[in-house]
Amino acid sequence: MAPHRKTRPPSPMGMRTPALATAALTSVALLSQTANASPAAEPKPSLEEVQKKVDDLYQKAETATEKYNGAKEKTTKQRKRVDTLLDDVAQRTEKLNEAREELGTFAAAQYRTGASAPDTASLLLADNPQDYFDQTQLMSRLTSRQKQAVDDYVTQQAATTEKRQEASESLQALTTTQSTLKTSKADVQRKLAEARELLSKLTVEEKARLAAIEREKQEEAQRKAAELARQQAAEEERQRQEAAAQAQQDTGTSTGTGAGTSTGTGSTSGTDSTSYTAKADKALAFARDQIGKPYVWGASGPGSYDCSGLTQAAWKAAGVTLPRTTWDQVNVGTTVSVNSAQPGDLVFFYDDISHVGIYIGDGMMIHAPKPGAYVREESIYYMPIHSVVRPA
Repeated sequence: MAPHRKTRPPSPMGMRTPALATAALTSVALLSQTANASPAAEPKPSLEEVQKKVDDLYQKAETATEKYNGAKEKTTKQRKRVDTLLDDVAQRTEKLNEAREELGTFAAAQYRTGASAPDTASLLLADNPQDYFDQTQLMSRLTSRQKQAVDDYVTQQAATTEKRQEASESLQALTTTQSTLKTSKADVQRKLAEARELLSKLTVEEKARLAAIEREKQEEAQRKAAELARQQAAEEERQRQEAAAQAQQDTGTSTGTGAGTSTGTGSTSGTDSTSYTAKADKALAFARDQIGKPYVWGASGPGSYDCSGLTQAAWKAAGVTLPRTTWDQVNVGTTVSVNSAQPGDLVFFYDDISHVGIYIGDGMMIHAPKPGAYVREESIYYMPIHSVVRPA
């Protein structure tokens, strides 16, 4: 017979067994620790990562700035066009009213003579005056003066309607461009604010180290500029020697064939080069006068500039009109190689062509660098080069 086991009485309400109580206390403790623990802090980025992020933000801000510049220029042109169209509509409306008044005079005259259906009045009330005008019976009844009045009215009505439609479409385009302008401005401000926030979190020591990294970057760019200067000087010397040898050969040929005889051929390339050099000198003189002025996005002088605003103003001083944005400036003129760059040429940077400087020779340029900086001379190798363009 199996031994009898006494059933354990149930625990009183609200009481737990020691094992359950221990487990409950452990769970509460763990939950409390989890609730009070702060989230794991993200690893702090290295200075190199901070610099890359800031440079990237500045470059994106320049891209947004060029969009802003383009939208602003387009807005200005569209606003002028809208104003011109509205003035035109007002003038045409006035002429239409004058034509209507003249027709009204004829209608009143017809009414006074007792005509049962004044033709001119019917014309004024017609949905399509041209259709009414085309009716043979009206044509036969109108005098030459009345026909001219009807002609003027129909012409002015059509022209006014057309100009009103054109003005309406231009206003819609202006509204769209203004929206783009607003969006681009907000984009620039947002990216610059993010860059400032990143820099503000650096300690004094970190800022000093970041400055040292920047100096190393500038020194490397300067080394490349010096190398380009040596290459260009060597090429110029080679061309000078070739030209001297050719001149000596031409002189000998001229002497051997008799007085007044020459087999040499003229060239206008020297004249073209001289003309470009004269314009480039004026552009560079202007650019040098702007050194030390602050970079301000969207600015085109005279107190501050962004990159394309500076190049546009510099070449304007030389009598050459450039468009406002880097994306348009890069398409004006002739593209040349970096090794063939001459003073005055425009050097464009980045794959999206969002920055530009004006070449001064020896691998150097004058440009408006970025927010917080000033117009200065710098190596063209400070940023990745996209292309070089000779604008005139």
